[in-house]
Amino acid sequence: MNDLFRFFRKLQNFKVLPPLLAGFVLIFLAACAGSAPHHPAGDAPAAAEPEAPFKVEPGFVSLFDGQTLKGWTLVNQHGPGYGVTNGVIFCAQDGGGNLFTEKEFSDFVLRLDYKLQPGGNNGVGIRAPLSGDAAYVGMEIQMLDDKAPKHATIKPWQFNGSIYNIVPAKDGTPKIGEWNSYEITARGRHIKVVLNGRTIVDANLNKVTDAETLQKHPGMLRDSGHIGFLGHNDYVEFRNIRIKELPAKEQENKAPEGFVALFNGKDLSGWKGLLRSPNDNPSKRIKLTPAELAVEQAKADLRMKDHWKVENGVITFDGKGDSLCTLKDYGDFEMLVDWKIPPRGDSGIYLRSSPQVQIWEPNSPGQFNPPDGSGGLYNNQKNPRHPLKTADNPVGEWNRFRILMTGEKVHVFLNGELVVRDTTMENYWEPAKPIYPAGDIQLQNHGGPLWFKNIYIREIPSAKK
Repeated sequence: MNDLFRFFRKLQNFKVLPPLLAGFVLIFLAACAGSAPHHPAGDAPAAAEPEAPFKVEPGFVSLFDGQTLKGWTLVNQHGPGYGVTNGVIFCAQDGGGNLFTEKEFSDFVLRLDYKLQPGGNNGVGIRAPLSGDAAYVGMEIQMLDDKAPKHATIKPWQFNGSIYNIVPAKDGTPKIGEWNSYEITARGRHIKVVLNGRTIVDANLNKVTDAETLQKHPGMLRDSGHIGFLGHNDYVEFRNIRIKELPAKEQENKAPEGFVALFNGKDLSGWKGLLRSPNDNPSKRIKLTPAELAVEQAKADLRMKDHWKVENGVITFDGKGDSLCTLKDYGDFEMLVDWKIPPRGDSGIYLRSSPQVQIWEPNSPGQFNPPDGSGGLYNNQKNPRHPLKTADNPVGEWNRFRILMTGEKVHVFLNGELVVRDTTMENYWEPAKPIYPAGDIQLQNHGGPLWFKNIYIREIPSAKK
């Protein structure tokens, strides 16, 4: 319609049509324009013309069909939410929420274009669950007009391209009112953000050692999750959204980058037996003389060898001995461990010699009422002791814990689900005191067969005082 207006204006200016006829034509066109559909507040403003089809690069797949939100799901909608117009996804003015892919992704290269209006704010959620604040239970790559007056006091980690509240971008200010391109690469703990051809973030998350940041952002630890747009009530457009998944490289009993293996897949090097009561209590054990400790440890190691074996790359327990302990003590750390138990099985992971991140089989008849999943800090009395959700795999299948301990606080993921978040672990042995600053890690025996493999640890240096 606008093109027709301009065309007849030119005819009128060049006196190709008689003035009276030209005037009637313009009045008619204006009436037609007035009858066009009206977009209420929050809808997408009319674009000049549809976006041209985009050719996806080899190895990539499109996440947006250019016409619908098929393959996406909207969570916590605000106002009008999101829509599609002229080949772009838009976050509505005074609307938003989180628009997530239905599919989850682990390692990937994500490419997309986005356009901000003055003062605009949005974000790209990566490896996020569908519930919770994606900036914390996942990660958020900022999309922000960071030079707008209303953003004059933002922190460095809030600037466009930053990993929100974790890693600030370097020189990441976007173009406003024009298209910007993002390339976001997530490969293990390596996160890279490229804006309009310039690398603005190139971060190894294993180098983030600030305890407060680690406690606030369990999403940093997630292996996989949804990708999405995190709306903040500003109009933003997105187009050309495509992704290339990167293959996983994990091998049995081979530590991922930044971790070391506590189990070599062949023998029990690096492990020892647990001393018998009362010396299993760290507050009692510390009172032994070096000679007494050596005698007791030798006895414990003999018992260990009778009941803990390595079979086909798996630590196997016959159910008749004591717990298995690391030779080394640990302070702050992140730990991965795969475990399997039989029906009604019962075990746990002791942190700093202290019980325990619970392992048990919740679904056998008569086991629990109501069922209670694994991962909780079972011996807590004042702080939460139950998991946030049940995430156990069926009995007989492997499960994986990811445990982060900084200071007194613990995060626990079970099979990729956050089941304990930033919870204080209490001192079981001396309840009036905080948990010990360091201690061994134990695979707990509770009178039944057990299986463990893929046991890795990443020590986290304490903040310098």
